[in-house]
Amino acid sequence: TREPATHTPTPTEIWFPPPPTSTVLPTHTSAPVLTPTVTIELQYGALLFEDDFSDPNMWTLGRNPAGSTALGKNELTIAIQEPRGYRYSQRQVAELTDFYAEISASPSICRSEDEYGMLIRLSPSFDFYRFSLTCNGQTRVDKYYKGTASSPQPLIYSSEVPPGAPSTSRLAVWVSGKVLHFYINQVYQFSIRDPSISAGTIGVFARASGDDPVTVNYSDLKVYQVTK
Repeated sequence: TREPATHTPTPTEIWFPPPPTSTVLPTHTSAPVLTPTVTIELQYGALLFEDDFSDPNMWTLGRNPAGSTALGKNELTIAIQEPRGYRYSQRQVAELTDFYAEISASPSICRSEDEYGMLIRLSPSFDFYRFSLTCNGQTRVDKYYKGTASSPQPLIYSSEVPPGAPSTSRLAVWVSGKVLHFYINQVYQFSIRDPSISAGTIGVFARASGDDPVTVNYSDLKVYQVTK
């Protein structure tokens, strides 16, 4: 598993597994707000590929002091044992540019501000967008680009994000050029416009916000062409 270069940390969240010093997301201090009621209907074309998580060669797997990433029966499981641990897994395919992707995320051990979700346009230089759900009912989008972390969409509460665990949500992202639309259970959440990262692969992640363990299962990935 390739790991990124070490960056200078700021308080709070870990972006990738150790190196001993990891880049972290700047603290977001403003109060979260409710998800807007704007709706953008899903539109997409032919199926490009699907993944039932049965091929170990398609994902980065392994174990370190923070936890483990492994395939089970048609699912990928990320388990965090280390306080404030972070793990991710990247699908080993050619880079995608414009696409619509959806995946089921099922936390089985999860609480408070623990996070899980999708990595989008994860590039060889480890630039990416990150679509996160928290275990207290919030969602957001972060960006990691050229060594700098930011949040194009800060935390907001959403009625589509189930608090706690066990639960299952269908996460989806529609990506075309610099426009990204985000959905949970086919319900539109928000959009961002950002030209920074034009292509990359898909990944999944889990992060512990405190000392307690976190376990999240991912299944049923489908990727489609986009319609404009």
